[in-house]
Amino acid sequence: MLYIVPTPIGNLKDFTYRAVEVLQGVDVIFCEDTRTSKRLLDYYEINKPLSPYHRFNEHKIVTHIVEQMKAGKVFALITDAGTPGISDPAFLLVRECVKENIIVECLPGATAFVPALVNSALPASSFVFEGFLPPKKGRQTKLKQLAEEERTIIIYESPLRLVKTLEELIIYFGNERQCCVSRELTKMFEENKRGTLKEVTDYFSQKGVKGEIVIVIAGKE
Repeated sequence: MLYIVPTPIGNLKDFTYRAVEVLQGVDVIFCEDTRTSKRLLDYYEINKPLSPYHRFNEHKIVTHIVEQMKAGKVFALITDAGTPGISDPAFLLVRECVKENIIVECLPGATAFVPALVNSALPASSFVFEGFLPPKKGRQTKLKQLAEEERTIIIYESPLRLVKTLEELIIYFGNERQCCVSRELTKMFEENKRGTLKEVTDYFSQKGVKGEIVIVIAGKE
């Protein structure tokens, strides 16, 4: 059996009782970075073997993991932050488990784009989640497509590329499109900056940016 277990996106207290219970009962916990995950597990006194599972090794080890589960092992998959499969590894392993009739159970939990979307004050009844935009190839094509999207748009970005991406959004979406940039969600210095793309770009151009970034943009009217 495979458990997909979301982890806190910042505040370690944003973890469910059920998640702790599940992780305490599995044979092995697969994670992106054992050092990062150990901090969470130590906080909740979870003493289980950790094994790396990330985008650089998933294709090499997925078959072995599936074979172990077919032999009776029970595993959990977590990420450094948030829900596995949402801009993080999980799809490949889940797909292979389904092919082999291995039970997969996904627990509900933290995902960065949900609080960012609700906090943005932009329509949340219909939206499109894009994750990280293509870094080079296909980036302009994607931005042109999204500029015509009528639903609220959600993308992830790194703090180092935030201002550059906002400047690109202005080129394709215009200065006046409403948006909200959320950073450090659930942490002490959480910030949600709302306004036009021009206003938000000017704001972040004048200050250092830290933390994981979620950009929420109004759809085309």
